[in-house]
Amino acid sequence: MVLLSSAFAQDKKIAVGSTDVAVNQYFKITLTVENERLKNYSPFPDIEGFVKRGTSSSSSTSFVNGKMTSSQSITQNYQPTREGNFNVPGFTMEVNGENISVSGFTIKVGEAQQQQQRRSNDPFGDPFDMFRNRDSQPTEFIDVEADAFLALTTDKSEVYVGEGFTTTLAFYVAESNRADMRFYDLGKQITDIVKDIKPSSCWEENFNIDNINGQPVTINNRAYTQYKIYQAAFYPLNLQDISFPSVGLKLIKYKVAKNPSFFGRNRMEDYETFYSKPKAVKVRELPPHPLKERVAVGDYRLAEKINSLEVKTGESFNYSFNIIGEGNISAMEEPVLPQTDAFDLYAPNVKQDINRSSGRVTGTKSFNYYGIPNEPGEYKLGDLFQWVYFNPEDEKYDTLRSQQTLVVTGSSRKNEYILSNDMGSFYDGIEFKDNTLAGMNESSWMKILMNVFIVIMIGLTGYMVFKK
Repeated sequence: MVLLSSAFAQDKKIAVGSTDVAVNQYFKITLTVENERLKNYSPFPDIEGFVKRGTSSSSSTSFVNGKMTSSQSITQNYQPTREGNFNVPGFTMEVNGENISVSGFTIKVGEAQQQQQRRSNDPFGDPFDMFRNRDSQPTEFIDVEADAFLALTTDKSEVYVGEGFTTTLAFYVAESNRADMRFYDLGKQITDIVKDIKPSSCWEENFNIDNINGQPVTINNRAYTQYKIYQAAFYPLNLQDISFPSVGLKLIKYKVAKNPSFFGRNRMEDYETFYSKPKAVKVRELPPHPLKERVAVGDYRLAEKINSLEVKTGESFNYSFNIIGEGNISAMEEPVLPQTDAFDLYAPNVKQDINRSSGRVTGTKSFNYYGIPNEPGEYKLGDLFQWVYFNPEDEKYDTLRSQQTLVVTGSSRKNEYILSNDMGSFYDGIEFKDNTLAGMNESSWMKILMNVFIVIMIGLTGYMVFKK
């Protein structure tokens, strides 16, 4: 083997075998860990023009001068699919939490070579050659039918506009399945699948499945393992019915040798695509209501909070209108407040928290108001703060209404407001005065003449001072 890369501590290394192989020979990459246990490692790289043909492992322990050394190796076998030169780009593998890099190299695959047999009386011959020679004989592989299926399901078959429904795409493998299968290029496949099934007329809340782990489920009294691939809640924005097309998921599926041998290759990599069935969800119109075009749809309750239930006019108070429940939290609109002179209410600060789990979208949307009362009195805040929504379970509209009563003491600020806008006695009665020459009396003419005389005298005085 030719060593291409190793860790600095020299306790982990990756080596490749001969890069000049025949089309009927294996190319090999070996991972070796010394003086520690091989706990985990990332997959060996895929190589264009080759298919993976299983792994082999070995370990050794030795004592030299009372010191123990150990070594553990994993070898990945690659079978060429054709002759030619194949450039392998550099790659990195994670071994026991440490990254080990290998530089790129080229593999030359030549024509098939005849396997030479050792003489049976050769004392230095390999006693296992008689078994290995069996590998040169063609092996017949057969397909094992998979007891598995791909399914796209929804938790509702009919919804109102704005009502959420959860869609799940999952792969199901029966407990009785005997076919050996592996997921293949799952990230790219999921990206393409989501483009096909995501409805353009819906708001999406993606559950973001990062790790695909099997969960036991029972379907028609049969045990299966469910592998959720994609899950999201959708909220229709209009009356257009939702149609999910059939989508396919490609898996690696191994064929098995018809006559397996101890040393021979007993399985061959193949592919199979599983398809889901189309699915449709009908969208219903909301019942008549003045606000049906803007109400939220879901199951909600109100949690409110106010910093004080008794304030004076001119003092501020803080009030939180918190909507909690299940539905499209992101699309909720703030309550519409009626016009009132009793309070100065400012636009609310809005905060939302959304939880996506167990196939449900729940959360809280908070509207935090800052207000100043202008008039004393006792006020039911329910006359100001209320929020209409549609409950699809009860199939009716409902209203979340504040249950708080605010007591305002002190004097009215109405007069303060008027005084702050009063322009003074100068303008009092101005609309009743005549600003024409005819409307001016003798007293007015005398005032004008006196003002002109004063201006002239000031001008003459300044002129005499300047002349001196």
